[in-house]
Parts: sequence; structure tokens; C-alpha cells
Amino acid sequence: MKRSIYSLTFDQLQEWLIEHGQKKFRAKQVWNWLYKKRVNTFAEMYNLNKDCQLVLKENFYLGTLEQEIKQESKDGTIKFLFKLSDGNLIETVLMKFSYGYSVCVTTQVGCNIGCSFCASGLLTKNRDLSAGEIVEQIMNVQKHLDTKGKEERVSHIVVMGIGEPFDNYDNMMDFLRIVNDQEGLSIGARHITVSTSGLAKRIYDFADENLQVNLALSLHAPNNELRTKIMKINKAFPLEKLMPAIDYYLEKTNRRITFEYILLKDVNDHKKEAEQLVSLLKDKRHLSYVNLIPYNPVDEHNQYDRSEKKAILDFYQVLLENGINCGVRVEHGTDIDAACGQLRSKQIKKDKEKQKA
Repeated sequence: MKRSIYSLTFDQLQEWLIEHGQKKFRAKQVWNWLYKKRVNTFAEMYNLNKDCQLVLKENFYLGTLEQEIKQESKDGTIKFLFKLSDGNLIETVLMKFSYGYSVCVTTQVGCNIGCSFCASGLLTKNRDLSAGEIVEQIMNVQKHLDTKGKEERVSHIVVMGIGEPFDNYDNMMDFLRIVNDQEGLSIGARHITVSTSGLAKRIYDFADENLQVNLALSLHAPNNELRTKIMKINKAFPLEKLMPAIDYYLEKTNRRITFEYILLKDVNDHKKEAEQLVSLLKDKRHLSYVNLIPYNPVDEHNQYDRSEKKAILDFYQVLLENGINCGVRVEHGTDIDAACGQLRSKQIKKDKEKQKA
């Protein structure tokens, strides 16, 4: 059964080629064609012999994603809706910053975490993405940049799209190794951030990987009662289990962690919650950064509204005055379907309406 060649790490590709009667050095040639020259067919790999080209073509696809929709924002943000080979839809976002281009990738078709404010969880998880399907998101965005002829490249990655990355751990780790490989895309580990809603067991595993990849935790509430109310995952991994995992990560890696905190009007944006957050993080202030996120409203979650500007500023000031490093996220793509999963959800609705018509 064919699969995406982008699913293979360099070592896996080398091993596969040897097992199929090819010379070891072919792996470096193939890798170069994939990630440096970024070809679209195996036939373009002209320094491979015909036998090698044929065995690759018989066993692998060079692309399984099909672009369905491309939304472009006034600020330069581009949201891609890709169709997978099985017809499922995923989102990928390209954002332009002063330091370069960053891509937000999706790791699952749908999400089972069930955060009550999130568009990604409107449709439950259908399946995990393969490592290749995650890598292909980067490749498709990079090829989009290539067409501009300015030699621009993807320099940063955030694994924060649809799905819980730690619920697709092995494929996500292969993805990280592939995009970080110095002979390929060579995207620096310190330029990659993985976000989790709090799968404590996997945080221990991630700490033990000995990578320089950044970790972000979607916290969104400073106490169990409130966090469980808005994030079902807190039932399985309450703060009593989650924070020791964070402490282990910090001790093992000595790397700063980002705590993501979406501000929901009159839910988690009071001075009381800010003070509780200070208390929760006070013993790890030196390696903590709180990213305060203004909420992007979602039609299906109309019980939530964006916090008032004054509430956001007051919350920020409480953290700052208590020595917590923090900032308010600069928004991107607010004139398109900004919330993660929103474009996909809308398109699926449209497709269902067409089928009924």
C-alpha cells in the first residue's frame, strides 16, 4: 500500500532503500530532491537510476494533499484548507512576522479534547494524521512561497492547529525530526513550538526526548473547577497531575515554557483569576511566559465573548506586577476565519448542505 514519502525520517528512508536493494547513498540524493529542490515527481530526480525511481514510485506518493480553499488576510496571513486523500479536510496557517514566516500545522482530523470554546473540537477526532501528512503541510506552504520567486522560506513552526499533538505523539515526533533535519528543511528546533492541552504523561516523555523544541501548555484557567468547566481534559489530568509534569519538564530541560491563556469575558478574566495564576506559577516564574490571547468568537460557542480591553489590560498588569513574564498575543487573520478549525467547520457544513439540496 502506497504512503507519503514525507512520512520517512532520513534514517527510515535510508533503511527502506537498503531493504529494497538500493545503495545507501541514494537516501541523501532523494532527501535533497525532496527538501532542497522540492520536486513534484520522482521522474525529476534525474541522478537516480530508473530502478530506484521506479521502486519509489511503486511504493510512495510525492503528495497527498489537495488545496481546497486559500483565504488571504490583509495582514498577510494565509489560511489553507487542504483535502486529504480520504476526503477529510484540515487547516494550515501561514503567518508573516518581522523575524520570518511561521506555519501553524494540524496533527489530527478533528479533536477529542473538547475544549468548550474551541472551533477545532466542533467535530470529533476522525483519525490521526501521518507524519507525512503533517510534513506535507509545510511543503505545500513552502512551495507557495517558492512561486513568489523571492527565496523566502518557512523559518518557524507552531504545532497548534486542529487536534492534540501529544495524542498523535509518534507521528508528531517523526515530523519534528524530518523538518529539523539539517540536510533538509533545516528548521531550527528552537524555532518550533509544540502545544498541548495537558496530557501529563506525554509531557514527561517529551522532556526525555532531549530536544530543543519549545513547549506551550494550553492552561486557560488557574484552578481545577474553572478549568474542568471549560476544558474536559482537566478531569483526566487535573492541576495536581499536570503541574508536577511541568515541573519535571522544566527541571529536565531548563527551557522556558509558554502558558497559553485565552481570555473569556466574565469567565476567566477577573483579577481573582489573575492572582490565582500568579500563585500557580510563582515557583517557576524564571522559566514561564504567559501568552494572553483575546478570544476569537465562534458561532457555535456563543456562550463566550471576547474580554473587554480594560479587563485584558488589568489582567496583564496583575501578572506583570507580580513578576510573571507575559504579553498579549498579536492577532493575525482577523478578517478571515481566524479561529482554529473555523474554516474547516464552515466548509463541512456547506458540503453537507449541498448534499441535501
